[in-house]
Amino acid sequence: MRSKLRFHFLVLAFWLGLLSLPALLASCGGSGDQTGTTTTGEIKQPIATAGPAPRLDSLYVIRAMQANARFKAQERWARKFYRERDFRLAWFKDHTLVPQAETMLGVIAKAKDDGLDPKKYQDSGLNKLLNDFKSVQDTARRNQLERQIDVALSGTYFSWASDYYRGVANPRDTKNDAWKVKRNKIKLDRALLTILRERESTYPYYDFAPLHPEYDNLKKALALLRARQEAGGWPTLPATTSLKPGQASPVVGLLRQRLLGNETAGPAAPATAPGQALPVVNKEPAPTTAEVYGPELVTAVKNFQRDAGLPPTGLVNGETLRQLNVPLSARINQVILNMERWRWLPKKFEPNYLLVNIPEYRLYVYEEGKQALTMRVIVGKTLNATPVFSDKMEYVVLSPYWNVPFSIIDKEMRPRLVSNPRGTLDRLDMEVVKGYGRKAKVIDPTTVDWANVTPATFKYTLRRRPGPKNDLGEVKFIFPNSNDIYLHDTPHDALFSQTARNFSHGCVRVEKPVELATYLLRDYPQWDQTTIQDTIAQRREKYITLKEKLPVYLVYLTAWADANGHIHFRNDIYGHDKALAKEYFG
Repeated sequence: MRSKLRFHFLVLAFWLGLLSLPALLASCGGSGDQTGTTTTGEIKQPIATAGPAPRLDSLYVIRAMQANARFKAQERWARKFYRERDFRLAWFKDHTLVPQAETMLGVIAKAKDDGLDPKKYQDSGLNKLLNDFKSVQDTARRNQLERQIDVALSGTYFSWASDYYRGVANPRDTKNDAWKVKRNKIKLDRALLTILRERESTYPYYDFAPLHPEYDNLKKALALLRARQEAGGWPTLPATTSLKPGQASPVVGLLRQRLLGNETAGPAAPATAPGQALPVVNKEPAPTTAEVYGPELVTAVKNFQRDAGLPPTGLVNGETLRQLNVPLSARINQVILNMERWRWLPKKFEPNYLLVNIPEYRLYVYEEGKQALTMRVIVGKTLNATPVFSDKMEYVVLSPYWNVPFSIIDKEMRPRLVSNPRGTLDRLDMEVVKGYGRKAKVIDPTTVDWANVTPATFKYTLRRRPGPKNDLGEVKFIFPNSNDIYLHDTPHDALFSQTARNFSHGCVRVEKPVELATYLLRDYPQWDQTTIQDTIAQRREKYITLKEKLPVYLVYLTAWADANGHIHFRNDIYGHDKALAKEYFG
């Protein structure tokens, strides 16, 4: 019996030996791959061997992240990520790198397309580890490399994703103090779980994709501008240029090259695929012979003017000439800075919200994610810049009082109030009150020591009554905030026809206040447009509380593009681009 068992055991051992022979030959220099690797894309994998997957621990992760200067700032994300997965490796499955590793490294290699620097995220140490991993034979060494590579890949992801999804610059630091819009709340550890297909998400982390289509549109515009740069750029027109339609001038050739040389001129020009530039028509010096400034080029100029927020006159001079001569490199940087701002914004807007783009001088209302209303606005002067922040609208006020800021009392009204307080206030349709709201009581202005009042001693409110002289016009829209900024009407409607509309003391004046009020109160049967206008005519202040607070975003975007990458630019009216550029580009 024992001899039979011994015989069967020898036969079994023989067949097992035959089955393992190809692997043995491959590992010992037989007819298999001499390096002992298989290839998956660009990253070569060692032949997977048996054995449990290695694990990490908290101390290992901390030390590995601290040891690499590129990863130090991301230690918190790495600790949280590995703790959530009980310190299992993330980038390996059965001792083989998952495909997402190569995908991520490919995305990082193209980071320049997003205005980022690929070198910031590429680590020579990781490259060496991956090279060593190709030919590893020893199990202990393989496990050691897997741990090192895993943490390095996670650090690389967190370093890149922190910039890509949260921003290179911190909008809340002292250098960017003007930006107070609520931040996105992206949890990078959760995003990486989504990348690795270990978690579902409604956001496109799977594909390393941007969160906002507006960002993607700017990325297309950046590709077009860089293609134009590689094709020879665009010429500068003489500072003395002054052209009108039908005029003949040697400058027309330069203008044609500037607008039609290798980019679309607007809706009238042929469409281009995203990231593609039209060929250069004229790379030779501009012709010296006079060419007529004809209809095709006039149309191109008018489209350019619209894209720059200028009146489409077709005249080439003044501000149009200045915009045409902005260097291409400056426009590229401007696009990159505005891509950065989209990284700061919340990863998803509410279904209904109101947005004011300050440099564009325009208000938008979105309902279920689609534009429902838009109008022109007036924003603050440079010295009284409208702040960039977000809040929630709570009240619509019909026939509002205007409370005069103490700075205006002090700098503009004090002499007249000292000499003739009653006459001054009657002429301005103003009154002084003590208390607030319904409890406010009108007092005699002659009882106030106007010559010596200070912000600390002035215990009253100076306000203008509702009516045609009121600085707030007929309607006021309140989203309570520490800046005391709100939207309101204005009696000076003619100012909306101006191209640059930064005239206010900081608040935002709206072009169509009754239309906006009617829209915001559309779900209130008792407040249709007729009732609103009748209430305004009574000249008695009326507060209406919104049932649902409406998110309000006051943002600062000096460049945006459509789905084809067709770009629009606006002036940096408050110098925020200039301040951000110092931090972003160094």
